Amino acid sequence: MTDPFPPEVVAQIARHMNDDHADDNVLIVRALGGVPSATAARMSGLDADAMEFQAVVDGIEVPVRVPFAERLTERRQVRAEAVRMYREACSALGLEPRH
Repeated sequence: MTDPFPPEVVAQIARHMNDDHADDNVLIVRALGGVPSATAARMSGLDADAMEFQAVVDGIEVPVRVPFAERLTERRQVRAEAVRMYREACSALGLEPRH
């Protein structure tokens, strides 16, 4: 199978997540990544199985890998999965989703 997420696609998705959804990244890392004390998080990569972040905890960057609900095979699936992760994180944290 061809990699559905070549480096240029990963870079585009990461740029969008980091520029437009920085707060959402933190919620995802806190609730789904097992790092409740994260104060910041930027998406650093992704593959068919997970989104990867660099989270800031006590001033130190730590890698965090958050698995998808299922293996992704197409770029268009990433948006739906990111929305699902955000909504699940909000629910776990007792927050009302903003979007």
